Amino acid sequence: MPFTWPLDPQDLFAERYPQMTLALPAAEVDAVRAAVTEMWPDRPGGWVYEWSALAARHAAAGRHREAAQAYGWAKFPSLADGPKRTALARQVEQYVLAAPGFPVEFERRSLTVPYRGGTATLPVHLMAAPGLPADAPVLLASGGVDSWKADLHGVWEQLALALPARLLLFDLAGTGETAHLPMTPDGGAEVIQGLIAFARTIGNGTVGHFGISMGGYYSARSGLSGTVDAAVVLGGPVERSFAPGRGFAFGMDGIVGNALGFDAAPGRAEREEAFAAFDLRPLLDLAVNAPMLVVNGEDDVHVPRHDTLVFAGRRATRVELVPDTGHCAISRFGEAMALIVPWLRLALIG
Repeated sequence: MPFTWPLDPQDLFAERYPQMTLALPAAEVDAVRAAVTEMWPDRPGGWVYEWSALAARHAAAGRHREAAQAYGWAKFPSLADGPKRTALARQVEQYVLAAPGFPVEFERRSLTVPYRGGTATLPVHLMAAPGLPADAPVLLASGGVDSWKADLHGVWEQLALALPARLLLFDLAGTGETAHLPMTPDGGAEVIQGLIAFARTIGNGTVGHFGISMGGYYSARSGLSGTVDAAVVLGGPVERSFAPGRGFAFGMDGIVGNALGFDAAPGRAEREEAFAAFDLRPLLDLAVNAPMLVVNGEDDVHVPRHDTLVFAGRRATRVELVPDTGHCAISRFGEAMALIVPWLRLALIG
């Protein structure tokens, strides 16, 4: 069972404000910020209550895309209790209602992939520019432990319209609509291997992987092992992020603990034991990687700068630290995407 933990909602507004205002008007975010006084209770002043009230107003007015984004913040940062899970269900409902208005081709489907000796089923979204040929490359893409495929719709839409590739969007194991599977390094990667195998059957056989935040851990893993044809890592933890004694900011200890499948806040020893298995040093010691682009903000409070710079000097790898911004370069996201989009176009198409 998931768990809640002490968390000041105003800390989340302070950190995530640039991300919140990517898809919702600043005035609406400011109004919710002023109304929220506590994190977990589902009552006036509660995080989920106030964000859901905004979402319901958008839904009632037929603004389903905005409603989906607001419900996305209502269930943030973790599906730690019933009201958060209800908010996710409502987000999915509103997102599907919004889909006919998207300026891209969109399909929602369920895929079954191999998982730990059996199978697992997860919802995925396929997105492409209108009229994209069937024999186009496919780009797997995901967010991280707290921002999921529907939350990042604007990013994916921008990519789909800019790239001659079909996007296959999914939630990591332990998160979002894949929260029924705990996040583990091998189990999560096995799910992604199944998605890569599927992706090779629906296009021209060329497959890339773009991961944001913890999604970048898995895209780094795909790229370093050479199991995809190109990989982009944006703010991905790969080595020192999993070292003993690391600290956590803005509630990330509880967010990650829930994704890992703990049913109560883990102690340091439990968490460090779980983290040790994620260290990508064995893959970093190899030289079989696909072409890779590794990007982050230089002032990231979650991922040490080392986890970006460790890729410097590798074969077929470009490394970029965006100045004056933090995790995933979120306050200068346009600059990060200006690096990523042309690199992907060249890597996938040539």
